[in-house]
Amino acid sequence: MGKKARIRPIAICLFRRGEEPRPDPKGDRILVHEGEDTVAGFRFGRPLGGGIDFGESSQAAVVREIREELGAEITAVRLLGIVESIYIYEGAPGHEIVFVYDAQFVDETLYAQESLRVTEGERVFTARWRSLDELRGDPLVLVPKGLWQYL
Repeated sequence: MGKKARIRPIAICLFRRGEEPRPDPKGDRILVHEGEDTVAGFRFGRPLGGGIDFGESSQAAVVREIREELGAEITAVRLLGIVESIYIYEGAPGHEIVFVYDAQFVDETLYAQESLRVTEGERVFTARWRSLDELRGDPLVLVPKGLWQYL
């Protein structure tokens, strides 16, 4: 018998650039890591964050995940809302309860960089500042889908 599918609780952070006090001539941008669903054939952008450990609050999880992934500290951490995400990725069903946070980097120089190096365990990838227009499906789809209500 197969392993029972589980709902995964995660916490992500919508870092924004383009609003005061960090104006951007290219408009409002958010920080996302980019991926691809090779089965469905689309590219996506997803804000940084990750799983909530047992006994850990969602706010503590987002602070820990950003520290682990970017080596960066954050401040003004504020819960925007919760999104239930039921999806198919690489042909397999997934189900997440997503705590969506807003926060600011303590190190303001991170806003001036076009991309940031992200480390997740053994995996190293890049996060980029993308405009909201770029995340409407050309070239990327913003996931999870329910995030638009917070932008």
